[in-house]
Amino acid sequence: MSDQQVRRPWVVGVSGASGTPYAASVLRALLAAGEAVDLVVSRAARLTILDETGISFRDAHWRTDLAAWLGTGPTGQEAPAGEASGDVPGDVRYWAAGDFAAGPSSGSYPAKGMLVIPATTGAVAGIALGLSKDLLQRAAGVTLKERRPLVVCLRETPLNGATLKHLVELDAQGAVVLPASPGFYAGGSTARELVDFVAGRVLDAVGVPHTLYRRWEGELGAAARAE
Repeated sequence: MSDQQVRRPWVVGVSGASGTPYAASVLRALLAAGEAVDLVVSRAARLTILDETGISFRDAHWRTDLAAWLGTGPTGQEAPAGEASGDVPGDVRYWAAGDFAAGPSSGSYPAKGMLVIPATTGAVAGIALGLSKDLLQRAAGVTLKERRPLVVCLRETPLNGATLKHLVELDAQGAVVLPASPGFYAGGSTARELVDFVAGRVLDAVGVPHTLYRRWEGELGAAARAE
């Protein structure tokens, strides 16, 4: 198999922090861009997805549950409100959080990098300290040691000293620390637009093209006039 035929996915890790819409937006955009995705959903994240969306995320039915969570239609775009979602389009593999034999647990597994979104303070600590408590932390540690791009999107406030030290350590190890901090200059006025702004910044950090938000062009008031 040639290098051009080797599957090289983005590993997306979803931890138990509030903010699962951020993860959903990133996943939809990756699939729309034609990127392959390896998905890891922590045990705590399943509870958060259920709490924030009412959707159960089950290992045995992950594809059906993922389609429901993303609300994707057959083209990969978000299905219209009230319309039943179809199967997940695109190249997606799912790995259970307790599967330490999974592909992303090894440095020899070909991957472009990893996005942890949203990231709990516990996940931040585990990755920074190399604890490998679950597959999400292990895959993030592998990403760091292999010098691949790692984006950690923390969704927590306020932050204590221990977490701040862990974030500094992640930065020192080469990770991009990207707090879930929406920007308003892009003209976002709805929750969905602000979510997409954060998701877009995550994708910007790893060079994946998208159209999730209006970019700053150096002109004051341009976003407001475009509405």
